[in-house]
Amino acid sequence: MIAIVGAGAGGGLLARELAKNGKEVIIFEKGPYVDSKDAYKYYNEYPKDVDLLATSCVGGSTIVSMANMVRALDSELHEFGIDLTKEYEYVEELVGVHELDDSHIGRGTQLFLDAAEELGLDVCKMPKAIREEDCIQCGKCAFGCPVDAKWSAKNFIDEAVELGATLISEATVVDVVLCNMEACGIRYVRDGEEKVLKTDKIVLCAGAVDSAVLLKNMGLTGIARELFFDPFVTVGGYLKDINFNTEVQMAGLVVGKNFVLSPHFSSFIRENIPYDDVEDKDILSIMVKTPDQSKGYVHTDGFVNKTNTITDIRYLAEGVATAGFILEKAGVDPKTIGSTVYRGAHPGGTAAIGKVVDSNLETEIENLYVCDASVLPISPGKPPILTILALAKRLADYLNYM
Repeated sequence: MIAIVGAGAGGGLLARELAKNGKEVIIFEKGPYVDSKDAYKYYNEYPKDVDLLATSCVGGSTIVSMANMVRALDSELHEFGIDLTKEYEYVEELVGVHELDDSHIGRGTQLFLDAAEELGLDVCKMPKAIREEDCIQCGKCAFGCPVDAKWSAKNFIDEAVELGATLISEATVVDVVLCNMEACGIRYVRDGEEKVLKTDKIVLCAGAVDSAVLLKNMGLTGIARELFFDPFVTVGGYLKDINFNTEVQMAGLVVGKNFVLSPHFSSFIRENIPYDDVEDKDILSIMVKTPDQSKGYVHTDGFVNKTNTITDIRYLAEGVATAGFILEKAGVDPKTIGSTVYRGAHPGGTAAIGKVVDSNLETEIENLYVCDASVLPISPGKPPILTILALAKRLADYLNYM
């Protein structure tokens, strides 16, 4: 039996691939099984000084993601003997990665694309896993798709269960059981009752914080001493009746040396616009996302500390300035441009390849693996879902043929 802890990107694909190959699979998820449209209710709470976005439910953070699918960290992973070319191709076909049809590129997104091109920036449509025939263009991607038009890991969990896997939701894994220094079981709590399940192999896919806590509490060295979280802000301003708030979000992409930009609506911008009658439909805004240096720490109780370096702030400033140029070129009144607070998404790096896990994602404890953003060696500065899925496919193939 193979136990998977966490039902997000890594855990979802692993469960599907292993169950498809006839493996006995059991999936633990601390959050509930919910309708996609209700996923926004399950964002995790972190200390007030760390504004970090992540959810706990079946599907994990993929269910509130924008379904962005970009390849990341290729050269960095090559240094560890990991080439994901075949895995990327498999996953991209499996989830239907493509640039959205023009029918789903709204006016605000097109202004972003045209302005960035006119400024000579490296711009393209964002590769996504969204089915246009189902998408109603409501702008609610980050809340959980109300019509299930985008891929999420919940789809893979459903397939895995149909193939014979067992899902135990609302179950908090509190410990990994060891037998002669080999992983041999899971201790978990559900409905107030603690239970132990014997397993042959265990894969932690609970995310960079929760996976790190489990590893730290087992006494492994080097765990959670580094944490990145891909910081971002959203910069925007006034453009009357643009109606960008109802478009498919993040359907365009600018790739800079130290940042990426993508059109992304935030109602928080409205507070910074010096007009009394501004509505959400009058805002055009751009997300600025940068890689950050891994100056963070996760404590054994899950408490997160994060420090921003001068380099982190410089990269963010470069991206914000570029976003401002795009907005002005697109027709936004420059006097109205403002920004949201500094936030984090995609936490990772707490159990990095080459430091905590080997190239097969196995820890120093035999039969204990990690397959989530924890294993990424550095901040990708861009959406990591596709890379995590590719790593999960690679691990699934390894486990299937051991």
